[in-house]
Amino acid sequence: KQRKDEQAMTHEQKGTAMEAVLQPIFERGFDGIGEVLSSALNFAMLVERENALGAQPYERTPERAGHANGFKPRTLKTRVGELSLRVPQVRGAETPFRTSVLERGQRHERALALSLAEMYVQGIATRRVTEVLETMCGCPVSSEQVSRASATLDEELEKRRNRPLGCVKALILDAFYEKVRRDGAVVNGAVLVASGIFEDGRRAVLGVSVSVSEHEVHWRTFLQGLKDRGMHGVRFVVSDDHEGLKKGLGAALPGVVWQRCQCHLQCNAQAYVTKHELKAQVAADIRAIFNAPSLEEAKRLLDKAVE
Repeated sequence: KQRKDEQAMTHEQKGTAMEAVLQPIFERGFDGIGEVLSSALNFAMLVERENALGAQPYERTPERAGHANGFKPRTLKTRVGELSLRVPQVRGAETPFRTSVLERGQRHERALALSLAEMYVQGIATRRVTEVLETMCGCPVSSEQVSRASATLDEELEKRRNRPLGCVKALILDAFYEKVRRDGAVVNGAVLVASGIFEDGRRAVLGVSVSVSEHEVHWRTFLQGLKDRGMHGVRFVVSDDHEGLKKGLGAALPGVVWQRCQCHLQCNAQAYVTKHELKAQVAADIRAIFNAPSLEEAKRLLDKAVE
């Protein structure tokens, strides 16, 4: 029992950690998540209509309780933008069909978007698709329905992964580690993430890649993949000080201005503060240097902090 409790706690902590990682993707609405969410809602409404009719599409059965009658366009406002939906219609049914997916979708919008973002990062999983469909439909779904939904979502997410990028003014690179199954064993995998800032100030997640490590070859391949999708015009890159990342960056984007991430630098600096009571002061000093209005003032504050 104790071991089960510990496993449940670990699973909960991992879920919370994953949500923290994916939350920025959800809040920024990684470019195009609205289209994926629309696809998921449209499919869930189809499943709800199938359950109401008691028959699959084109299935002939005496238990059929009506017939599909096309779709009605509907716009739904969400925090990731307006969604263009196709609401299924029914004819010949004794009980009028009215979808409840839209109401559930709005109520569970945040959880649904996080689940889709997780699929974007980790890939389509049958368990996750089942959870999403049952949350939206409010009832159990068949394995055939889950399989069809997986194929639909996988197609939509693949479009987002390979979409053309265009001119990107600034690039933010980072990585986190997740347990992945490889050759029958569970190992740590490096999830490489690239976010970009476009000319108009819009920010979006450009790409995600799972590799065995953060060695130069993996970062170089990842960045080359972004260039192959049309990324150009990068003038500024921010990342941590990882050696493999910097080498991969130098090979894929030579000559681009690089800056060490201020957040990473400040966190790393805390390891050198031997007295706990000084940590807050050191953090404040570094923050003041970063926020200085001029180079001269930054140098003055740096000298003062060192002294």
